[in-house]
Amino acid sequence: MYLYQQNCRFFAQIAGGTEELGAEELAELGARDVATAYRGLYFDADPATLYRVNYCARLPTRVLAPLVSFQCHNPDYLYRRACDVNWADFMTVDQTFAVFANVANSKIRHSKYAALRVKDAIVDTFRQRLGKRPSVDTRAPHLWVNLHIENNDATISLGASGGSLHRRGYRSAAGEAPLQETVAAAIIRLTGWNGERPFYDPMCGAGTLLAEALMHYCRIPAGYLRDHFGFEALPDFDPALWKQVKGEADAALRLLPPGLIAGSDVDRNAVAAARQNLAALPGGENVALAVRDFRKLDSLENVTLASNPPYGLRMGRENRMGGFYKMLGDFLKQRCTGSTAYLYVGDRALLKHVGLRTTWKKPLVNGALDGRLAKYDLY
Repeated sequence: MYLYQQNCRFFAQIAGGTEELGAEELAELGARDVATAYRGLYFDADPATLYRVNYCARLPTRVLAPLVSFQCHNPDYLYRRACDVNWADFMTVDQTFAVFANVANSKIRHSKYAALRVKDAIVDTFRQRLGKRPSVDTRAPHLWVNLHIENNDATISLGASGGSLHRRGYRSAAGEAPLQETVAAAIIRLTGWNGERPFYDPMCGAGTLLAEALMHYCRIPAGYLRDHFGFEALPDFDPALWKQVKGEADAALRLLPPGLIAGSDVDRNAVAAARQNLAALPGGENVALAVRDFRKLDSLENVTLASNPPYGLRMGRENRMGGFYKMLGDFLKQRCTGSTAYLYVGDRALLKHVGLRTTWKKPLVNGALDGRLAKYDLY
């Protein structure tokens, strides 16, 4: 039996700053004994819960099913232990795979070399048995294999998600400096918005926040558009149970009332991208979009406003951002009475230029950016 079969324990990778939110979400989906770790969550799950977490959870980026764990001090021993895994339990020789590794504080110091040794083990076990080997595909493999070594403790896991869960499938058109879908989902969850009043993004870009608000309100599972999950490669995968779990989640979908979610952007191409992305989701046609500078908007009173304004780090406008954020603060103060605003920026120093007192600020990692989400209650 593999490790996950013995203890029913899994690991969910998650963006920094969202660990507690993710723990809440996993518990809501039926996970037990959820424990936070650095950018991750350990949790217990039966097969139905494992399928439900991968299909419905909005915050994790990957869910890993541990296969073996062992003390490892050199690459040759890593290779031998990887050879002990019966990889034919998870894939055929005609299917593809990829190995991803991270190494910290261990005698094996190079992640790429560690991944290479596991890759060699998988290839060699098939070649010895069948005389031919499977191919590597790092873009869209059938099987995702993860190696984690920390303080010489090694764990080889199967990617139960089958690629990063932040790739929802609706974003066929990306704007400049896009917000990761999982981070956008965390922002929506932190707003506490549930459709009790309108939701608006005045700098919507390619529409990621709007799409995540739509999925949240309409109860669209995060994996609704995915056609494959890694847990389908597990030797104990139950197709009938998976069909049942998926059917129950899909049955909970609800329609989006016209006008409840809306957004705008000064960039016509960004609005076109947002419209294209939203069209991939049920109810996306009911999200109102407009090409408009936020400074020319009519009042946005009594709404939940969330946005990811430009912040210069990737967009080459560091020297002009302070004035831009002052104008944004003036807009919020003068035309958003009774609303609550949430601004996410990759450069936290820019928040001081808004000129409004924050209700709170929370750290949120978006890729390599250690950003901040600020809440403003506008009276």
